[in-house]
Amino acid sequence: MICYRLRCAAGHEFEGWYRDSATFAQLQAGGFLSCPECGHADVQQALMAPAIAKKRSEGPAPRQCPEVPSENAAEKPVSPVLPDQMVAAFQKIRQAVETGCENVGDRFAEEALRMHHKEAPERGIYGQASEEDRSMLAEEGVDVLSIPWVRRADG
Repeated sequence: MICYRLRCAAGHEFEGWYRDSATFAQLQAGGFLSCPECGHADVQQALMAPAIAKKRSEGPAPRQCPEVPSENAAEKPVSPVLPDQMVAAFQKIRQAVETGCENVGDRFAEEALRMHHKEAPERGIYGQASEEDRSMLAEEGVDVLSIPWVRRADG
């Protein structure tokens, strides 16, 4: 993993962790990066000092990338701790979804498929879908987006 120091066009600086430099370049070229403070999509690498390892007697070791369990590890999955700005952004997304879309609950896959086949009016919906339901929707050509469902900002 590579940690980049990033800066948006508004001058906000923040960190971004990426699998490798190619992944960063692909996300940047596709416009998938944005500032966690203002949401600006024009994000560039900022100047940063290289991490130089010190001898043990000279001070603490340089910061290391957090350990990520392998996909087939038998360990209990680790819940990531989201920074406050990220939680706030997901809370805004949740509010927009709840305000502008219909909650169809566990009928999500059924209703999405009905809309895809033009058997129901097209509209924004949200709800729950199993992994099996998501696979079936993907096979049918229905685009579905899963988003983290954080606590409400007012709750």
